[in-house]
Amino acid sequence: MRLANFEGPFDLLLQLISRHKLDVTEVALSKVTDEFMAHIRAMGPDWDLDQTTEFLVVAATLLDLKAARLLPAAEVEDEADLALLEARDLLFARLLQYRAYKRIAAIFEERAEAEGRRYPRTVGLEPHHADLLPEVVITIGPEGFARLAVKAMQPRAKPQVYVDHIHAPLVSVREQAGLVVRMLKARGEATFQELTEDAGDTLTVVARFLALLELYREKAVVLDQEEALKTLTVRWSGGDGDGMPTVTDEFDQIVEVKE
Repeated sequence: MRLANFEGPFDLLLQLISRHKLDVTEVALSKVTDEFMAHIRAMGPDWDLDQTTEFLVVAATLLDLKAARLLPAAEVEDEADLALLEARDLLFARLLQYRAYKRIAAIFEERAEAEGRRYPRTVGLEPHHADLLPEVVITIGPEGFARLAVKAMQPRAKPQVYVDHIHAPLVSVREQAGLVVRMLKARGEATFQELTEDAGDTLTVVARFLALLELYREKAVVLDQEEALKTLTVRWSGGDGDGMPTVTDEFDQIVEVKE
């Protein structure tokens, strides 16, 4: 570029502007455009589309930057003025970003050229290195390979969606509390695992745990657990009578979800 106040490569012009060493308002962008158009015409039919597109992007950025810099530098009175100042800073950042991308592209090009001069090793290992390799020990015979082949070639089972949990029967906490009371009266004390060893499903285990909480609230049982997440021991403390502690039907009520 040959301008009134600058002469040199286009990249240098961008660097000076981005480092605030050259005021963009002093650069005749029309002259920059004329210089580039003359360069394109001199190349004839061999002009580079990527180079032209790159110039258009940078030239548009410089034009926006120059327009923002020509605005009055008065105090900011409203949000519109603030937005214009922010736009000016954004344009400077765009120039820095452009320079960074171009530098990274140059680094990639240098690395690719350097790696293109490298060749992989095509010879074998030296004897002293080859002796370090352990011997291959195959402990499986033809029959074992046959079993593996049969297993690998078997068709995959079709995926199944189980709906048992959707139609699981309701479990009454009050009924499970009666079972727990009878077991504790017979044994005196038992662990929670012993109280649920005959439970057929997870819902029954949960129901018996809720029953224990109800019995604990009525002071019919004593819960003992020495360490967190360890064995839970339950002792009966409700007396020797035939009476049944009060267990509410709070957990047995069906709650309808309103949409």
